[in-house]
Amino acid sequence: MTIAKLLFLARSFTIPLIVVVGLFLYLITQIPVVAYISILLGSYKLIVETFQDIKNKQFGLDYIAILAVLVSLITHEYLVGIILGLMLATGRNLEEFAARSARKSLSSLADRIPHEVSVEIDMKIIKKDVSSVKVGEVILVRKGEVIPLDGLLLSSSGVVDESTLTGEAFPVDKYEGDIVRSGILNLDSVIRIKVTKEEKDSTYKKIVLLVERAQSEKAPLVRLADKYSLYFTLITLVISAIAYILHPGLESILAVLVVATPCPLILATPIALIGGMNAQAKRRIIIKKLSSIEVLSRVDTIVFDKTGTLTLGKPVVTQFLCTNQENRKKYLAIAGAIERNSLHPLAKAVVEYSKNLPLISVSQVREIVGRGISGIVDNKTYILKKMENSNSEMRIGLFVGAKNLGEFVFEDQLKIESKNTINKLRDLQMTLKIFTGDRLTTAVALIKKIGIPIEIQADLSPEQKQKGIEQLKGEGKTIAMVGDGINDAPALALADVGMVFANEEQTAASEAADVVLLGGNFSSVLYSILSAKKTILIAKQSILWGIGLSILCMILAALGYIPPLAGSLIQEAIDVAVILNALRAAR
Repeated sequence: MTIAKLLFLARSFTIPLIVVVGLFLYLITQIPVVAYISILLGSYKLIVETFQDIKNKQFGLDYIAILAVLVSLITHEYLVGIILGLMLATGRNLEEFAARSARKSLSSLADRIPHEVSVEIDMKIIKKDVSSVKVGEVILVRKGEVIPLDGLLLSSSGVVDESTLTGEAFPVDKYEGDIVRSGILNLDSVIRIKVTKEEKDSTYKKIVLLVERAQSEKAPLVRLADKYSLYFTLITLVISAIAYILHPGLESILAVLVVATPCPLILATPIALIGGMNAQAKRRIIIKKLSSIEVLSRVDTIVFDKTGTLTLGKPVVTQFLCTNQENRKKYLAIAGAIERNSLHPLAKAVVEYSKNLPLISVSQVREIVGRGISGIVDNKTYILKKMENSNSEMRIGLFVGAKNLGEFVFEDQLKIESKNTINKLRDLQMTLKIFTGDRLTTAVALIKKIGIPIEIQADLSPEQKQKGIEQLKGEGKTIAMVGDGINDAPALALADVGMVFANEEQTAASEAADVVLLGGNFSSVLYSILSAKKTILIAKQSILWGIGLSILCMILAALGYIPPLAGSLIQEAIDVAVILNALRAAR
């Protein structure tokens, strides 16, 4: 443990330690003033917070705690009062510790980015704070360092680890002009990057801000705990009255109040929710609002987009239908050489398909968007363009003049984990639907590969997707919409929970969604739902067990079986048990 951590712990537990010293001094001296000072120090934060609640016209369980402290002073049960003060002081520290543990993934997110970076200015290398680097400046990132800002690669090549953002476990090759995003790890030698976004707008900074914003939110279940607290207070007062009737005297009331404070309701719910949110963050699932966890646990209908959601969203060549098999390799090499000059997704697929063939020299490459690309090889002009009669398949043809030399057949491949994930979602009794803008024949072909019957609505515009969600909500369904593009944004915003795959920068889809799934792993949808269900179950367990144990102890105290001193120790044990249970959500 570092000296800084030891100093932090010492500062955090200064008040509880002073109260402990006061407890021993009182036991030795029996001086009431020592007890008063110890009780005041232990209860100070509670008194201030309660005053703020009253000022803001808010109700809380803290009133019971203050009442217990007052009764201990009136009845001269100073030892009980000091233990109450110690319990209140340590309770706040325990809550802060639990919250820090639950927020651990946020700390690890923020700490990955270096605070300083090497900047190249006038042929000199200087160190600058990351927040002060401007767009257009050139930064240097050494091997093993995290890239702090988004930019364009100026070095001829590089190798990076993008697993933090995409979940892809394998190293990724980057070439001059490629986009590199903040938060990824440089695995190669020193690389030069031209900054395209300042820190406040960077990809990684937005991820951290999403988590921070969610952690500051008060979720519905927290408000539900506030509602329980009102009933719990009334029950406490009723049992206190019964205790007084059975055993007249303030000591009997004190015995009841002691085991009722501070209630686990104050601590368990926020710790469980924050823990659940950060457990998902460890799997690169960013929950933008805590309330989404509660809603996600109740989802009964999931609507999927197709392209980029169930599929990779990246076309691959499945076959090359060559008209002359003797020249097949030659035509493939020519097509790959020409398409190497294009950034179109189909062009990249052709290049990948022909990558093992010898390189061919191409001149006068011309690309007309929407019409194709051409280039000259051995004094002949070759053209690659989309085939008009390709029916449900994606095809482009290779031509010399009007002569068709062959056709490339493309397919958007199903994600490896799609079939297994959909099976498990069906096992959860989820209603599954596909809303896609693609043609029906393409969507049906996909469902055949999955091998599971799912209702399909095809040829939908963004507005039609939104209307479909609206109709389902009108039927009383709790809906999660899963998409990946701007065209999904209206439906994502209307759904009870919008979930978006964000492999690249935060788009309109990410802004409209409640849950951002970094990377393309489809099983993240299943994990997010299961994690939400577990989190809410743990939160409710903590609330109900905390209430149940406290009420049981209050009844025993009212009947005279638990004296005030023993009750204060029992309630502390209940609080610790409930907090430890709530922390399970962070695993």
